[in-house]
Amino acid sequence: MTARAVVVAAPASGSGKTTVATGLMAALRRRGTSVAPFKVGPDYIDPGYHTLAAGRPGRNLDPVLVGAERIAPLARHGAAGAEVAVVEGVMGLFDGRIADGAGSTAQVANLLGAPVVLVVDCRGQSRSLAAVLHGFRSFDAGEDQRVRLAGVVLNRVGSARHEEVLRAAADEAGLPVLGALPRLDALAVPSRHLGLVTAAEHGDAAVAAVDAMAELVAAHVDLDAIVAPAEPLPPGPVWNPADAVGVRSGSVSAEPGGPRLPDTPSGPLVAVFGGPAFTFGYAEHVELLAAAGASVVTVDPLRDEALPPGTAALVLPGGFPEEHVAALAANTPLREAVRALAVSGAPVHAECGGLLFLCESLDGAPMCGVLPATAAMGGRLTLGYRDAVAVTTSPLFPVGARVTGHEFHHSTLTPRAGADPAWGWRGGQPEGFVAGGVHASYLHTHPAAHPGAVARFVAVAAGRPADLPAHAGG
Repeated sequence: MTARAVVVAAPASGSGKTTVATGLMAALRRRGTSVAPFKVGPDYIDPGYHTLAAGRPGRNLDPVLVGAERIAPLARHGAAGAEVAVVEGVMGLFDGRIADGAGSTAQVANLLGAPVVLVVDCRGQSRSLAAVLHGFRSFDAGEDQRVRLAGVVLNRVGSARHEEVLRAAADEAGLPVLGALPRLDALAVPSRHLGLVTAAEHGDAAVAAVDAMAELVAAHVDLDAIVAPAEPLPPGPVWNPADAVGVRSGSVSAEPGGPRLPDTPSGPLVAVFGGPAFTFGYAEHVELLAAAGASVVTVDPLRDEALPPGTAALVLPGGFPEEHVAALAANTPLREAVRALAVSGAPVHAECGGLLFLCESLDGAPMCGVLPATAAMGGRLTLGYRDAVAVTTSPLFPVGARVTGHEFHHSTLTPRAGADPAWGWRGGQPEGFVAGGVHASYLHTHPAAHPGAVARFVAVAAGRPADLPAHAGG
């Protein structure tokens, strides 16, 4: 079975596409349709709500981070066994990387051959909607971002008369209205400096919010009319974590023709932080770790006071440790265990929130003391894609490895980088830390773009030499 895909987009952020996309996923699931949820861009928060709505892992599709050539294979992988793939866009339909527009919702829709449903915030407008829709229908963003608009969902409609006028405007623009949602405040999900509060932190309230979104969409959107124009995902290869790390017939290769690991992986235990404080991870990361031969165990630092016995490596993803700093500081046994593991030379991979946890302190509260730096929250947001080069060899990357990653944080480090930095990029100071087996930085990368780095990490955890190239196909 090949899933059919539809993209939910908007003219701008704040139009209501998360409500419509998440509610659509949940409403379709409620009526027995298996749904594969996706989010365009690097965002970690919306996929948490998608996971609750669809009952399947929310996944990201970001051409900037993984390359345009991997988008359809990753979508086919994530949609395996599903009937419908619902893809929530990012920002406005044509918004992507500022330099060249890459990574936009339009580009992803084009790569998937999927129609676009446009969610429009209709507050303060009536017939002007026709001009908005006409502009989006006729705008030519380039060959790789041409899309087919399947219809519009009117959001925040004020009255029956308002809806009538809006429907007439959509008819003028030649687009069918697939739903009309009234103005509601009850669906507000708590937000903070980096966006929504994560589903893991929001707990039962997140489940209630998703249920409310499902009821709203089911009552005011024509589900059949949205699914009807959905197109099957284009035929082609399916991304596979075993293929990506080179596992075939019990062997692992970092890249085609590259050095191979022993035929029988030793299965090192890799602990991955999770729970409410560390939610910023991509589903493909754990899949790649397992494919490379690791046994993966999740550790919740708000609950667990020790690393699993035999832990050979540690992954500390991003998240909101600053929101849980008192509880993290109080978990002295786990902080000491993390420090001991790092001091032993075991491979430790930390990104953003994980970086903060490895510092001496965060806003004055004691952390692990692995890195000679202090962290503090600030008011300024650092945000954007970065084309980076590894400037120090680590268990993940050799010197000279090039990646594209993403920064997204309000915190600052003193100093920003160690004596042996992790990364450098044009116009920026050296960033991050490499110390023994530790690789820690603010830069978020997508492991599907660098499966060889995951294979290398697992090889080091298993006690094998870290001489593998850091890049691989997949």
